[in-house]
Amino acid sequence: MSMKLIGSLSLVVWSLFMATSCWAQDFPPVLDLEGNPLVSGATYHVVPPAFDISSGLTLVGRNGSCPFYVSQVIETRGQPAPTVPAIPVTFTPRVATDGNIIRETRDFTAQFDGASTCVQSTSWRVGEQDPETGRRYVVVGPVPSSDSTLGYFNIVQNDGQYNIQWCPNCLTGVCPKPRCGSVDFVEEDGKRLMVLDGPAYSFAFIRVSN
Repeated sequence: MSMKLIGSLSLVVWSLFMATSCWAQDFPPVLDLEGNPLVSGATYHVVPPAFDISSGLTLVGRNGSCPFYVSQVIETRGQPAPTVPAIPVTFTPRVATDGNIIRETRDFTAQFDGASTCVQSTSWRVGEQDPETGRRYVVVGPVPSSDSTLGYFNIVQNDGQYNIQWCPNCLTGVCPKPRCGSVDFVEEDGKRLMVLDGPAYSFAFIRVSN
């Protein structure tokens, strides 16, 4: 192999290394409470930063029928343990270039690590809109074929706190502008249902397994 060809190959490798390094700096990894990156295949409890007051996420019914809604378990000191336990969540990057790392502002799918009595997927997606408040609920189940981006969420950092939002990235260059919304919760009949379009709620992540 000639020195010229070796030099060309070295330049290509170096360019790819620099491009990857710059890309990684642009999209830092989301960190769990132990300071480790969130990885695909592991399970996490998604909790408020003050997780000793409120606990993780779970599935609940809203109107007595499917689909199930994403909800926050309320756990208060001195009170009996909640009857609905928290369920860990698995995150999966949307695109292969993210590897197995969940990165800030990059899309992922979220799925509960458990089965639903509705006999359907436990993957998160944007669901119905409340006709009075205009806020959208986050439910689980298959994404309607008419809009495959309804199941893609991402995490942003504001003032050192992580917020989850629905604001899918455009991968084709020709995409309708999404109606982005930050995750928050609303109280309904003693339940805390996950919704979009309100103040941004802060989250932390506790690794459970893998």
